[in-house]
Amino acid sequence: MPKTVIIGAGSKFGTRLSIDILSHDALCEGELALVDINPDHLDPASEYVQTAVDQHDVPVDVTAHLDREDALDGADYVIVSISVGGPAYNGEPYYHEVAIPRAYGVDQQVADTVGPGGVFRTLRTAPEMVDIAKDMEAYCPDAQLLNYTNPMAMLCWTMATETDVDIVGLCHSVQGTAKSLAGYIDANPAAIEHWVAGINHLAWFLTFRRNGEDAYPDLREAMTDPAIFEQDPVRFEIFLQFDSFVTESSRHMSEYVPYFRDDEATMAEYDLESRLPERDPEGTRWDGEYGERIRARIRGDEPIDLSSSHEYAAGIMNAMETGEPFHFNGNVMNDGSIENLPDDCCVEVPCWADETGIHQATVGRLPSQLASLCQSNVDVQRLTVEAVRERNLRAAYHAILRDPLTGAVQSPRETEDMFEEMVTALEPWLADHYPAAY
Repeated sequence: MPKTVIIGAGSKFGTRLSIDILSHDALCEGELALVDINPDHLDPASEYVQTAVDQHDVPVDVTAHLDREDALDGADYVIVSISVGGPAYNGEPYYHEVAIPRAYGVDQQVADTVGPGGVFRTLRTAPEMVDIAKDMEAYCPDAQLLNYTNPMAMLCWTMATETDVDIVGLCHSVQGTAKSLAGYIDANPAAIEHWVAGINHLAWFLTFRRNGEDAYPDLREAMTDPAIFEQDPVRFEIFLQFDSFVTESSRHMSEYVPYFRDDEATMAEYDLESRLPERDPEGTRWDGEYGERIRARIRGDEPIDLSSSHEYAAGIMNAMETGEPFHFNGNVMNDGSIENLPDDCCVEVPCWADETGIHQATVGRLPSQLASLCQSNVDVQRLTVEAVRERNLRAAYHAILRDPLTGAVQSPRETEDMFEEMVTALEPWLADHYPAAY
């Protein structure tokens, strides 16, 4: 009987993945332990999952915990979806990670992967993620860690080098992009086949087929229609120039390269927004439409449907329980999967799960132009991981100096001024882990 722990259960991932788990017969037993440090998030999440269990008469014990150590003992699977310091995409400290670079000309759309925002998000998040993995070493050393927390590559890389826990990072950009591509060429998504590899948020459709036939010619034809091109302008431009379609959305992709966010005219041409999150948002997602939908289902106003989403976690767990193989794209340490990226970096490659665990495919070489785009981001990731492991803010500064978007708009001295201001503003979330000097 499997025991699953979800850390950050009060997030949308926590409730969504709980329903995914309950949709698989092999996982409908044992214990589902929900963990969140915020009782205002944990309580409605656990009540929702318990309501689903009761409605469908599922023999799963749902438990709720404010302390993860109470939940981890004997776990088989640990899913992590957390935000350290405040809301993931609003309020402090996230506000500073977007607003300060923006004042210095570095306009980030999401700021959770690389760039100044991604580097500082890693600095504040990675120590907690390592602590979670170390707790797993103590309480459930054989458990599988399934990470949904960003920055995906840098956090998985850090945990993999600091602990012995089995880790895979999971994202929905591959399956989401495959669905979008099917729509662009008016294809049934079930007819689409793909082979995708690279790094998280910068992985490439090395093959894209419909019913076994190369569908890239159809995509090239489709994007000549302005109405289709305008739906995904950055990614279509990258496809046009670099010959493969990339996994992350146009707004995300614009942050990882130096081409699209360096002036207002270019941003307007590619329909990119200049975003500034709220510093002091009123309430949380549980106070809005999402929270009301959850509470309506708890009240019984509408049934809770036990249908699985496109997220990978439950499919992986089901495969490990039943032995029925499940194929997905996972974030793992390279170890030779992609020949022309460093062996010790974190890559996103085709994987499969079965009763023996998670296995990664050998991809071979990426086309050189794609490997070079990935490498520019891997350089930022490597320096950031070094900053966390060595508690060295100087390495974090060097990471931002190497960031493609930052370098497109700033001189080194401007970057230095920006970095100093960010260190000062984010000091409450960094002081316990890093010396102030850099």
